[in-house]
Amino acid sequence: MSIFRFILICALAVAPSVAWSAGETDQAATPPQPVEKPAPYDVKLQRFAEILGSVHYLRNLCAEHDPSWRQAMAALLDDETKGEPKRAAQLTAAFNRGYRSFAATYARCTPQAVEAESRYRAEGATLAAEITARFGN
Repeated sequence: MSIFRFILICALAVAPSVAWSAGETDQAATPPQPVEKPAPYDVKLQRFAEILGSVHYLRNLCAEHDPSWRQAMAALLDDETKGEPKRAAQLTAAFNRGYRSFAATYARCTPQAVEAESRYRAEGATLAAEITARFGN
């Protein structure tokens, strides 16, 4: 048997496993998902989301139903987390944490709840100004 025939027989014997491996290689060759890198302002943005959740709860507790704070959070998620589900989950968790922290504290509107809402809105406005001044375009 010639060396050429021997190589051909070996190649054919290995071919099914090579073809199967090629399928795995094709899957591995798909472009990797983009790595989610935290933005330099993510810590402040998470605090801002937490404030939105807090104010959303307090405004609905002390005033008529006001969906604008939840809508602001939805807009923030749309603008900041396209294609970044982990960042979206972190911001959503921050919003919910803010909401739940006041839901656990206040069952009815009190002067303290009104004051807390006012302070949180002021902190949120300050954070928004800081973030946009430093990182905005």
